[in-house]
Amino acid sequence: MAHDEPIRLVGGVGSPYTQKMVALLRYRRLPYAIQWGISAEVCDAMGVDKPRPIFEPTFFFGEEGHTQAVCDSTPIIRRLEGLAGDRSVLPGDPALAFVDYLIEDFADEWCTKYMFHYRWHAKLDADNASTLLPLTMNVAMPEDDHKSFKHWVEERQVSRLYVVGSNDTTAPVIDASYRRFLAALENHLSNQKYMLGNRPAAGDFGLYGQLSQLVGFDPTPRAITHQVSPRTVAWVDLMRDQSGLEPSEQDWISLADQPESLRGLLKEIGRMYALAQLANARAVQAGEKIWDAEIDGATWTQQTFPYQAKCLRWTNELYQALSEAERASVDEVVEGTGVETMLLTK
Repeated sequence: MAHDEPIRLVGGVGSPYTQKMVALLRYRRLPYAIQWGISAEVCDAMGVDKPRPIFEPTFFFGEEGHTQAVCDSTPIIRRLEGLAGDRSVLPGDPALAFVDYLIEDFADEWCTKYMFHYRWHAKLDADNASTLLPLTMNVAMPEDDHKSFKHWVEERQVSRLYVVGSNDTTAPVIDASYRRFLAALENHLSNQKYMLGNRPAAGDFGLYGQLSQLVGFDPTPRAITHQVSPRTVAWVDLMRDQSGLEPSEQDWISLADQPESLRGLLKEIGRMYALAQLANARAVQAGEKIWDAEIDGATWTQQTFPYQAKCLRWTNELYQALSEAERASVDEVVEGTGVETMLLTK
C-alpha cells in the first residue's frame, strides 16, 4: 500500500475497537477509508481470506490481488507506526511504553467488560442497543426487517453476557469497578491531559474506544459517567479528533515525574484485571473451559479465553525485555497497586 493511498478498513459504529482505531488514524493524520458494515461479508465480497477470529474493525493491507485482512488493534497500531508521519502513539522510553501497554491491554480486555455488561444487562440499555445497532448497518432498513433483526440481536447478545462474567452476582462488582475507574480518571485528568503526559499514547486510544460507547452510546453508563467524572465526558469528546494537536517529545512525562494520580488507575488494574488474568491463565494451562475466582469480594465465573492468556504472556515478555534500570522504574510505579502480581522477572 502506498503511503498516499487510504488505509482500508471495515467496522461498526457500536464497536469500541473501531472507534479506537478511527480516532487513532485521525490523530496520526493517516488517510483512511472506512466501510461501515460486517467484516465477514466484506471479506467474502472482496475474495479475501477471513482472519480467525474475525471481528470489527478489520483492516486490509497489501496491493491489489495480494490483500491481507487483519483484526487485532494492538499489533495494527505498531504496524501503522512504520507508515509516514512522526505523530507516534508509542513513547520512546521503554519503561513509559510498557506502562502504556498495560493501560491499552486493560482497556481492551477489562474495560470492554464494562461496555458489554452495561449494554446488555439492563433492559433499558439492551433495548437501546438492539434498536440502534441494526440501523447503523442500514439506516434505510425496512421496518419489518428492523423488528426481526432487533429481536435477534438482543436475544443473542443478552445470552452471551456470561462470556464476560456478567451476571446478577457480578453486576454490582462491575458497577463498583467502573465507578472507581471513573474516579481515578477524574483525578488523573485534573493533573494532565492524557494518561502519560500532554500527548495521547496507544493506551489513551484504547480507553477512548471503550468510553466512546460507555459515554456516547449506552444510557446507564452515560449517566454514571456524567455524575462521577465530567472530565472524562469532556475528554471523550476531545479524543474523538486530535488531528489538530501538535505533539512534541517533551510532552511525554517520565515515570519518575508522573503525578501520583497515575497510580490510581494502576490500582484498579491491579485490583480487578490482574486477578482475572492470573485466574484465566491458570485455567488455560489446566485445559479448563471455565474459570472462577474471588474478585473484589464476589465469586467471578466466566469462559476461559486463550487469547487473554496470550495477552498476559506478551505483557511479561515486554517486561522481561526491559533493562534492569527500566524494570526498576516500572516496579517503583506499580509497587503496591496489585499490577506487580502478574509481572514475572523470568
